[in-house]
Amino acid sequence: MAVLRWDINRKILLGGTARSPDDVISLKKLGLQFAEITIPDPADFHLLQDDYRALLSEGDFFYFCHGPREGNPNDVHTLETVYFQKLMQVLAIMPDLEMRLLTFHLWMDSRFLPEETIAYKIGFLERLTKKACASGITVCLENLSENVFHLERVFAAVAGLNLTLDLGHGEILTNENTSFGFLEKYPDRIKHIHLHDNHGGVSRDDDLHLPMGEGKIDFHKIFQKLHAVHYKGTMTLELRPAEIESCLGYVKELVDSI
Repeated sequence: MAVLRWDINRKILLGGTARSPDDVISLKKLGLQFAEITIPDPADFHLLQDDYRALLSEGDFFYFCHGPREGNPNDVHTLETVYFQKLMQVLAIMPDLEMRLLTFHLWMDSRFLPEETIAYKIGFLERLTKKACASGITVCLENLSENVFHLERVFAAVAGLNLTLDLGHGEILTNENTSFGFLEKYPDRIKHIHLHDNHGGVSRDDDLHLPMGEGKIDFHKIFQKLHAVHYKGTMTLELRPAEIESCLGYVKELVDSI
């Protein structure tokens, strides 16, 4: 089972984003340990599922899952009738490919969302997490523009919910990367990390997904904090395979410092 490969010795394991089976082949050639497969539309995923499964059978390699986009974060009706249903379909797909961790977006920033929407989304997360935990799947909310204070209420309400700490998103709409706050207050909730770079900024257009070292993020300082909280887990380079290759040496140096 993939969960055993993932848990063995609890060392840092590196993976990359896969948008196709060809990406998985490229990630394997780079010597990565896993692929985080993006499923933008679970209704169409069956067209690729057999190819992904065949690649999984070759060697000690495993998959994580990145769910579809949220859509309009304020449209509660569509979130309920479309997005929640898509995530249910994703949870049904995951066991076939031995996926044991799901990362997804659900924007919870109270600077931009009304109270009634946030309250609805907490209930959304409770239902999703309960369903996933019953199937042995770890559910990770990915931070977007939120800082640690925006998610305090969420984590207090949903005991089984975890966090995919996105270091790139942590640089947007903030003076200091929000990763430090999450690492300080919720180190035990952080089950996965996303790696990419940018120059900061105030909008999602500034979320550039640059190779690490090409932006302004102080990865050395963040990795020092990861070392301080004894993080041992998984990290996805959210880049194209060629971009991963360009910065993989730098990333391995950072990982070796933990």
